[in-house]
Amino acid sequence: MNTPMNKLLAAALAAAGMAAAHATPTLNQRITAATQTAHQHADCTAIAPFYWEVGGAQTRLAGDSVLSTSDPTVVDANTLMNIASASKWMFASYVVQRQGTLTQAGIDLLTFTSGFTNFKICLPGQTVGSCLDMGQNGVRSDDTIGHFFYNGGHMQKHASLLGLGDMDNTALAHEIRTQLGLDVQLSYSQPQPAGGVVTTASDYARFLRKILTGTLAMKQYLATPSVCTHQDPVKCPSAMHSPTDQAWHYGLGHWIEDDYANGDDGAFSSAGAFGFYPWIDAGKTWYGVVARRTDDAGEGFESQQCGKQIRRAWVTGVVQH
Repeated sequence: MNTPMNKLLAAALAAAGMAAAHATPTLNQRITAATQTAHQHADCTAIAPFYWEVGGAQTRLAGDSVLSTSDPTVVDANTLMNIASASKWMFASYVVQRQGTLTQAGIDLLTFTSGFTNFKICLPGQTVGSCLDMGQNGVRSDDTIGHFFYNGGHMQKHASLLGLGDMDNTALAHEIRTQLGLDVQLSYSQPQPAGGVVTTASDYARFLRKILTGTLAMKQYLATPSVCTHQDPVKCPSAMHSPTDQAWHYGLGHWIEDDYANGDDGAFSSAGAFGFYPWIDAGKTWYGVVARRTDDAGEGFESQQCGKQIRRAWVTGVVQH
């Protein structure tokens, strides 16, 4: 019988069902969803072998090694690897921690709008300064000043301006660790702040946790200041060169994945060319790493696609297919 009491009961049950559907996932639900996604989603099986990890401000909460049917390599939390452009987030965090208050010139250097856009490469035996002086590495182009132009020259110049010019790989690594913390192990394969770091997923995760706790001041600089990066004469006329076609913004040494029309979630990240992909969620609650060791450049976006699915699974507690 469709009595008022029955209507109230039906409404209550419907409300309870909706609440359950939107309930905060349990830790076990998050772990199960993220693990299954890492091992089964097509975007993830395509990049195996790799190691993934997700955690909160205090500790690692989940993660494991995903194996490949064609490659016997096992990547784990302690596998050393070149992280390429994931180095940028570390250098920017070093600068923020050391400087405290950033000047506009410093912001321009860290958001890649400074005009130092001719950098090509550093050699392993060089110093920060001798690399900057090699070829056109330290040349400033007037036509790129004020425009987003993704290039390592901005950070190479920045390091020189901060007095790091005489530092070789060993000295540069020690200097960066004085601000990030000596418990974050890293070295440099070449004295290039924007791309030379060699480290592990475990150490990078430790660095990300320090951002989440606020131990590193970078937490307050996530997302702002930032610049648009997608080369569009109408929506972003100031962008001149980006390694991605995504309509993202770029902050201080990190991307803001905010192309919401394409399903992005606003996460902060800094993918490296060889496939190392670290992230912090938009709510600054969770961090994650997808770690791969490959000699092929241009692999960062593929790792981002997998990491994005793992992050979504973790946040929602639902396996992504």
